[in-house]
Amino acid sequence: MLKEIVTAIQSYFRAHQFLSRHKLWKWILIPGIIYMLLFAIGMYFFFITSDNAVNYLSDLFGINRWLQQQKSALLNFIFVMSSFMLRLILLFFFFSLFKYLFLIVGSPVFAYLSEKTAAILEGKEYPFSFGQLFKDIVRGITLSVRNMLWQAVYIFCLILLAFIPLVGWITPLIALLVECYFYGFSMLDYSCERHKLSPSASVSYISRHKGLAIGNGLVFYFMHLIPILGWIVAPAYAVVAATLSLYYQQKEI
Repeated sequence: MLKEIVTAIQSYFRAHQFLSRHKLWKWILIPGIIYMLLFAIGMYFFFITSDNAVNYLSDLFGINRWLQQQKSALLNFIFVMSSFMLRLILLFFFFSLFKYLFLIVGSPVFAYLSEKTAAILEGKEYPFSFGQLFKDIVRGITLSVRNMLWQAVYIFCLILLAFIPLVGWITPLIALLVECYFYGFSMLDYSCERHKLSPSASVSYISRHKGLAIGNGLVFYFMHLIPILGWIVAPAYAVVAATLSLYYQQKEI
């Protein structure tokens, strides 16, 4: 799996060269700017509401009252750390919901960009069809809903674990890997669909190549550490990188 993660990371550098060489920037700017605006607005509302969510959960489980009764500096420290970890998990969960909304709305552009990348790599054209485009959109929505439900189950379990001292401190890392996997899954599925894999076959194939999905999602999220520019280019780079990673991975087999 580590080799596949490295392959997925290297594919982002290849994606930059590919986009520059074939002048595909126009397929980055429009969806990228829309994504950037939605991301900035979403993060603003998250940070002004996350404190309320954590305080609600604390009151629900009676943690604040219990800590006041114990009057222990160590327990207060552990609770502060747990609260911080919980906020990180909620951030990933919020980002996940935002991500699936954007994937559903942007699926026609992402499907076309993946197809365009494959056409250049393979030296052949994929004829445009509104019927096929509609099928791609339905498939994208179906898999997005499926992944969103599974990810919600995982995140709910991690939220419960976050309240366990020490053990709960590693939950943000697990949440990040889960989030990376499901985002990379969505990017890789465009190529799986083009190779005529059914949704169930795509799930099976990507689950056998988790490293490609995790690596793709990992770089995508780290690109968000670059304000504005990283937010704009991250979605399109992820699509092209996923297409390239599968292409080169299959060539090595």
